[in-house]
Amino acid sequence: MAILPIDGGRYGTPEMLAIFGGQKKVDYQLAVEAAAASAQADLGMIPRAAAADIRRAARPGGVTESRIRRLEARSDHDTAALVEALGEKCRVSTRPWIHYGLTSNDLVDTSTSLQMRDALSIVEPKTARLAVNLSKMADRYRLLPAVGRTHGQHASIISFGLKFANWAAEMARHLERIAVLRKRVLICKMMGVVGTGSMMGPRAIDVQKRAAARLGLFPSEASTQVVPRERHAEYVFQLALMGATLEKMAVEVRNLQRTEIGEVSELFRKGQMGSSAVPVKRNPTKSERVSSLSRLLRSQVSVSFENIPLWHERDLSNSANERFTLPLSSILLDEMLVTMTKVMAGLSINEKRIRENLDTTGGRIYAEFVLEALVKKGVPRMRAYRDIQRVAFAAAKTGYMEALMSDRSISSQLSPAEIRAVFSPESHLGASSRIISGVRRIVERAARGTA
Repeated sequence: MAILPIDGGRYGTPEMLAIFGGQKKVDYQLAVEAAAASAQADLGMIPRAAAADIRRAARPGGVTESRIRRLEARSDHDTAALVEALGEKCRVSTRPWIHYGLTSNDLVDTSTSLQMRDALSIVEPKTARLAVNLSKMADRYRLLPAVGRTHGQHASIISFGLKFANWAAEMARHLERIAVLRKRVLICKMMGVVGTGSMMGPRAIDVQKRAAARLGLFPSEASTQVVPRERHAEYVFQLALMGATLEKMAVEVRNLQRTEIGEVSELFRKGQMGSSAVPVKRNPTKSERVSSLSRLLRSQVSVSFENIPLWHERDLSNSANERFTLPLSSILLDEMLVTMTKVMAGLSINEKRIRENLDTTGGRIYAEFVLEALVKKGVPRMRAYRDIQRVAFAAAKTGYMEALMSDRSISSQLSPAEIRAVFSPESHLGASSRIISGVRRIVERAARGTA
């Protein structure tokens, strides 16, 4: 019986879930054993025939998770059980050379790096695709003026496309972070019990370097019995950082889909139900899902940071929780990426409502530009500010443009034609178009790096 939603199939893509499956974890550890044996044979530490035998027995599926579990029930040690199970598949003469010079966490930490490597290979292209799609949406709506809100209040006019450009640029920065993250996080460690390589001697460094190259990882510069956990913390932090950006997008969709705003709405499929009680409701449930999962993802960061200060050369206080934090963080982010990509692909933009909302305050959204016009006429800034504010607050029942024209302190400086010219939303998009073009170039460059 499934207990967690990721076990029951509610959350998690098949490709990401597969990376963290029990048998797949065994296969990763077998790959580490094979890489270590091959490197040692190349350096004359163990017989080449033994290394070949280990590689043969360590093929994917060569040792089963079920067999390891049975052996672990007796030894109460999962790595020892894997080594014993691998030995059962090898010739007797090979068995002394299995796991030679290694300790448990050489397998555990290096196989975890393989999982993170493959998880990033799934996350990275999805991030790139989302960034490209957001950039295209920015282009599509670059000339659409919309309300810009600060503190939840109408502030000034923006290009509606600038919302998407901001998100696209943020996703592009995440791609840049992933690119430099790899060399710090995807670590191969094969230096034995306390990080000295004591069993293999000085050539342990060469074994580690060769094995890392075989596995597509980076050799550890220095470690104790374990890879320093600040590396794992950085991995989880990066995933949570990406999740926060996705939630930022989700929150905006949720807010703009409010009945009172109504500028966007999530795709609502035929036959979909928004509420079990209210037939007419169309709720932003997918964006709400992203917000919900983001909270859970962020909570993994604090646990990962707690794992950094281990005792001496290591203890086990990190081990149990990492069986949750690393898979869960990867699976959650992947789920959020897929969900938000679907939200953006199906997002309905109500251009009519966007334009109508510009007039919600009766024209007071143009106050910034009236201030600019008065300053250019030579009116001191604070005097102009107070006059504009006074007229705006007094114009609650009349149009703001008319109130400005009727006020002597304003009309003595600006003609009716000059005031009317201010009330043109398309003329107040500023550098939006150039910003959006610049973001497109940034996104294209970042996306090319993932191809």
